[in-house]
Amino acid sequence: MRERRLRVRRLGRVDYETAYLVQKEIEAEARARTGPDTLLLVEHPHVLTLGRRTDDAAVVASAALLAERGVAVFESNRGGKATYHGLGQVVGYPVINLSPEREDVHKYVRDLEETIIRALADFGIEGFPIKGLTGVHTARGKIAAIGIHLARWVTTHGFALNVNTDLSYFNLIIACDGEHVTSMSDLLGRDIPLADVEDRLVARFAEVFGMTVEEVSGVRRRAEPVLNSTSDI
Repeated sequence: MRERRLRVRRLGRVDYETAYLVQKEIEAEARARTGPDTLLLVEHPHVLTLGRRTDDAAVVASAALLAERGVAVFESNRGGKATYHGLGQVVGYPVINLSPEREDVHKYVRDLEETIIRALADFGIEGFPIKGLTGVHTARGKIAAIGIHLARWVTTHGFALNVNTDLSYFNLIIACDGEHVTSMSDLLGRDIPLADVEDRLVARFAEVFGMTVEEVSGVRRRAEPVLNSTSDI
């Protein structure tokens, strides 16, 4: 398999809609093969996203409570059900063309899981997949969710890794069929700089997918931690 380039863009803290529009621009490039494969790394303000398999009972919080806690709600064309994105979480959006060498959506999802598992291992955390489920789990709960969209073998959406996440926001929804959730800071007993986690995700993504990181553009995070700040196909 030929080695491919990976363009990494660290957008910092951006709202969900803005990140989606950036993905759509890159998706058009990927389809036309006018740009390299891209990995977007972002942190979202508080938002609930509703995937294609979300049912009406998924959001258990009232509109008033969501407004009080500053949580937006977006319907999404990704796979999966309802999930939460917010401060202290690293969200990765790979926009890559799987054709022709990687035309296997299930392998793509497994490779995303493997990327996260290897990155977690760099911090001394043991992550693992669970047969029949999507995402990455630990002995104390699910730590990363995956939900993707695929059109003409070009991927959008991706994964969300709980780093220093305030896990109480997951109580606003029935996430991942009620699975318990955890975070890196919850497991390690300390906050971790998001920039450090992004670095390991980039390195492990390039490793798993056989890519060369050619350029890093966008907003570079500061080194200090941000506090509290499947596929579902």
